[in-house]
Amino acid sequence: MSNARALSFRTVRLDLLRQAQNADGGWGYKAGGQSWLEPTCLAMLALTGSEAAPALEKGWKLLRAWQLPGGGYRPAAMVAEPSWATSLCVTLQCVHKVLDSGFDKGVAWLLGSRGIEGSPLERMLHLVGRMVVEYDPNLKGWPWTPESTSWVEPTAHALVALKKVRQQRPELAGISERIEEGERMLADRRCRDGGWNYGNRRVLRTDLPSYPETTALALLGLQGATVLPLDRSLTTASRQWQHTVSRMGRAWLAIAMRPHGRTLELPDLAPPADLCVVALEALAMAEGDKRWLEIG
Repeated sequence: MSNARALSFRTVRLDLLRQAQNADGGWGYKAGGQSWLEPTCLAMLALTGSEAAPALEKGWKLLRAWQLPGGGYRPAAMVAEPSWATSLCVTLQCVHKVLDSGFDKGVAWLLGSRGIEGSPLERMLHLVGRMVVEYDPNLKGWPWTPESTSWVEPTAHALVALKKVRQQRPELAGISERIEEGERMLADRRCRDGGWNYGNRRVLRTDLPSYPETTALALLGLQGATVLPLDRSLTTASRQWQHTVSRMGRAWLAIAMRPHGRTLELPDLAPPADLCVVALEALAMAEGDKRWLEIG
């Protein structure tokens, strides 16, 4: 894709995001839909660095209103419990250097969020090799919702956020230990083919397949990690790129491979209806703002 076409590709998506912003300052999963935390944060990340100050300010106003007393962020106006997408809020705050008391509360909530794996029975079955779902229950990542088990995607997003926090607050107690545990959890869940499934790698003595979106996110979260070599995973990601028809999968792969030194070019297609994918495709372009990827 030529530079001019690439700029047009990104500009079309940023314009669409500006037009799709709701009156409350957020974004829905589709234009005209109610605001949700995930598309709002992704849209704001995509618009970072562009001429979108009014849109971003309206977005910040909504995010501040959605932070709960415990530090986590609600996923939508009608939901009163914190969401995994708190990680995206923390990442966004790091990118914009909004390191205020709300930021501190969000980081504290994220550091305290853990999966509920590791019951005495699970640990015993793990020791004797009799678990139906084969994973190490001693390693806790992050759940989608409080008081539930760890999954690959929220763990990857939390690692991105906390690694960016560590760049700002390296002295923060417990942050390196929590990052290391999350990295080890992802390493433990890696599938035999080198990629990642949504949750586990092996169930009922059957290897599970990996998927583009989850493989990409795991690679994004494992930047700078030393818990396992990533060459095989990067090869798997390249193969997934060649075969997937998922636009979200392609966008996440293009984003995740760039910090690992590999550039993937998105096909020049019309923007999709899914605003998360619109934002991700804008972020995937080489001209997109890279500050949210720089986590060391």
